[in-house]
Amino acid sequence: MKITRSLAALTAAGSAVALAACGTPSGSSGGSGGDGDSATTSIVWDMWAGSEDDIADLEAQLAIAQEENPDLDISLQHAPWNDYFTKLTTNLASGNVACVTSMNGQRLSGYHEAFLPLGEEELEIAGIDPADFTDGALDIMSYDGTLYGMPYDAAAMLVFYNKDRFAEAGLDEPQAGWTFDDFDAALEGLGADGTAFGMGMGEFQWMALPIARAGVQPVDESGALDLTNPAFVDASEWYASIAADGYGSIPPSASDTGWGEQEYQAGNVAMAVDGTWNAVSYLNNEAGFSAGMVDMPSQDGERLGLVLGSGYGISADCENPEEALRVLGSLVGETAQDQIASSGRSYPARVDSQPLYFESLDEAVRDEVRAAFEAVFTGLEGQRSTDDWAQVNEALQPNLVTVYTGQSTIADVLEQTQQQFGE
Repeated sequence: MKITRSLAALTAAGSAVALAACGTPSGSSGGSGGDGDSATTSIVWDMWAGSEDDIADLEAQLAIAQEENPDLDISLQHAPWNDYFTKLTTNLASGNVACVTSMNGQRLSGYHEAFLPLGEEELEIAGIDPADFTDGALDIMSYDGTLYGMPYDAAAMLVFYNKDRFAEAGLDEPQAGWTFDDFDAALEGLGADGTAFGMGMGEFQWMALPIARAGVQPVDESGALDLTNPAFVDASEWYASIAADGYGSIPPSASDTGWGEQEYQAGNVAMAVDGTWNAVSYLNNEAGFSAGMVDMPSQDGERLGLVLGSGYGISADCENPEEALRVLGSLVGETAQDQIASSGRSYPARVDSQPLYFESLDEAVRDEVRAAFEAVFTGLEGQRSTDDWAQVNEALQPNLVTVYTGQSTIADVLEQTQQQFGE
């Protein structure tokens, strides 16, 4: 982990380029905790939220941070996921980034310069011990060897399956440690009527299986785009063949970005790939089927999975970095992490809070979900990405439908994208 320049220097620099949204002293009439003779420092926390339940969970965490920092005035601003990063880009251009800003790990590469690097000094001020977090979790908020934030959750990709469909087909359910031969056998047993598997459109909804099969990421260890790595191309061609051979449900258009997982949720397909963050939603699906989950298959005894997730960072231009670090420490602290776990909203990054996630589940599925999570969170490595990784995926996604329908090949799509974005 790189050690940052001193906070004293950062604070001095921040005072010279103070940003109103990052954190400002407010008078006695402008914030809580102040009196007539003193000012209260205001810290803004920016986060995405897609529903009233999401907002309620965030407000519960805000209350925890406020209680642990009574001398600060902490406020929450939020936007739906699809709008959040557009808003963040606009705020960056106008110099109006919130002091505590939430970031999805897969998108960090494109925004890392907006965040304060976190070294030993910063973590000490925040009261954070990295040893309290699950193995690999710090990779979620790291880029090019530097830590830019702390994760609040940890995630990995799973194969979700419909137990009822497997039973109807007379097939044994997938078990932890299964292989790609087992996966292919399941497809064949489920039948080539287009309902065995939901073809993915999202970044890891389609990439997770090729990555696991190839044993390589589409970005090499130097950080260079590597979409044309022969092993990755071969594995991607296998993935595309699921649709070509009649086993995959094909999205009607490029705008159906959540196709595979939506088809699974509706009970229209027997299997789909999605993240651990949706485990509870699938267990409680409205279609009424019995949902199961299992880790990625292995190839030749090896299985490559990536640790994913999201976290919180401090704006590089925050006027009050020390106060913001204290808020960050509270948001990933034990009490807030326990709240996240108990809500079942996501799997917490803090190890001691993780058992509460399973306790939040119905007793009938608790042990099964715990076993699946224990399997999938073993042997993961951090995702590698390029500075323009979001643009790479935006270029790939519209072409996936043409691949699934046989109008183009995945090898050509990967080659074209490599030429466009590769060095």
